[in-house]
Amino acid sequence: MKTSWRSASLVATAAGVMVFATACGQDNTTTPSSAAQNVGATAPAGIGSITNPSASTGAANGYGADGSQASSSPAAVAPAGKLTVASNPDLGKVLTDGSGLTLYRFDADTANPPKSNCDGDCATTWPPVPAGDATAGAGIDKSLLGEVTRSDGTKQLTVAGWPMYRYAKDVNAGDVNGQGVGGKWFATAPDGKKATLAALPGLSVRKDAKLGDIIVDKNGMTVYRFIKDKAWPKVVSNCTGDCLVKWPAVAEVASSDTKGIVKKGLMGFTRPDDGAKQQTVNCWPIYTFSGDTKAGDTNGQGVGGTWYAVSPEGKLVGAPGN
Repeated sequence: MKTSWRSASLVATAAGVMVFATACGQDNTTTPSSAAQNVGATAPAGIGSITNPSASTGAANGYGADGSQASSSPAAVAPAGKLTVASNPDLGKVLTDGSGLTLYRFDADTANPPKSNCDGDCATTWPPVPAGDATAGAGIDKSLLGEVTRSDGTKQLTVAGWPMYRYAKDVNAGDVNGQGVGGKWFATAPDGKKATLAALPGLSVRKDAKLGDIIVDKNGMTVYRFIKDKAWPKVVSNCTGDCLVKWPAVAEVASSDTKGIVKKGLMGFTRPDDGAKQQTVNCWPIYTFSGDTKAGDTNGQGVGGTWYAVSPEGKLVGAPGN
C-alpha cells in the first residue's frame, strides 16, 4: 500500500510539472549565450548599465525633468488667450492655447476638487497656464473652463477641473513633445480628457522602425524583459529593490484587455517581495523602463546587455543570438 501511494504521488507531481510546462513553455533558447558574463558588470546588480545618455532622463521625478531643468529655456508665462482645437494624426483632437501650443494635464493632479501638484522644478518644465483671459474657441464648451488657486496664489486655468500646463520643450505650434512623459503627462482633449484616437488595450503591439513588432502597455510605453529572470518551471523575477525603480513591473492585465499578443503563458504571478501581481508574456515577467519618457521610446533596449524589448510571442527582440 505504501509503495502504491508513493508511486501515485510521484505520478501526480510529474503531471503537475508537465501541465505548467505546457502552459508556459521553456524559452531558455532566447537567452543570449553571452548572458553569463554580461549581466550588468559595470552597474549595480540587477539593474544593468545605462549606455544611452538619453535613457537616464526624465524618470525618477515623474514629471520629465532630468534633474537639471529642461534643455530648452522655459517659455515666458503668456496668457492662454482664445483656446482652439487642433487635429493631431496620432492623438486626434488636441486642446491648444491662443498661440497653438498644446495644453497638457498631469495624472498626479486632481479634478474634483481641482488641485495642482506641480510646483518648483516641475512648474519650470511644465509652466502652468494662467486663467487670466482664457476664452473658449470653436468646438470647446466654455462651461468646462475654470480656475484653481495655486500654492503661490496665482490662478491657473482648468478644463473640466484639470489644471492646464504647457511643456517647455514644445516650441512650435502643434508640438506634442510632452505626450506620455513619465507616463503621467498627456495632451488634453477639448473635453478635458486625455487626447487619444482610441484607448490602447492593456497590452498591444506597435511596429517600431528599428525593432519591428514589439509589445507596449496601455500608455504606449515599450515593454521589456530581463534575461536574468526565469519562466520555467516557476516564474521568477530577479529585478527587485532599486532595480524596480528603474524597471517598474507591469501590473497584471486581463487577457481580454490585450491585442495581438500570443495568449500562451499570458498570465499574472504574485511577486514574493511585495505581493504585487506582475504580468507575464509566455510566462516571462515584463517591465517598462523609467528612462522612456514618452510613448514610442525604446531607451531601455539592450541596457547592460540584459534588457530587451519583447515580441508578441514573448521573445527577446534584438538580443545577440536571436
